[in-house]
Amino acid sequence: MKRIIGILFAIIVLVSCNSQKVYSDFDISYSKSGGYAPVYENLLIKDNNVHYSFEGQGKKYKQDFKISNEDLKKLDQVLSQNNFRRIQEDRKKLYDNVSTSINIKKGINEGSKSDASLITPNYQTNWNNILEAFQQIINTNVKKQ
Repeated sequence: MKRIIGILFAIIVLVSCNSQKVYSDFDISYSKSGGYAPVYENLLIKDNNVHYSFEGQGKKYKQDFKISNEDLKKLDQVLSQNNFRRIQEDRKKLYDNVSTSINIKKGINEGSKSDASLITPNYQTNWNNILEAFQQIINTNVKKQ
């Protein structure tokens, strides 16, 4: 009996650990969170597999889908053309603000940027162009209920 309970416990632990893997194993991450009425939106890309989740405004949904190599190349081009690695974050303190974080773990645009403390004015247009590229992927592929 103790052996059966031990095996069940081990299975539960393994399943719960594996469910969080999607949030740590990615090449590209787009995350929007915070605000007075909190919103959490994540877009995680690993190779051609994409995991999208949204929680806020009384809604909650998740969706997995594939992205084409062409769309990945377009996203990489937008990151390069808008100098993702050179974008400078401001250091001002903001509260109750919806902030967006982008993490790139591989490729020539590898880096991490966030507008949690705003983006310096001379890079704001570049940042907006990059955000628009991610939003376009979401709008094209996510079927919201």
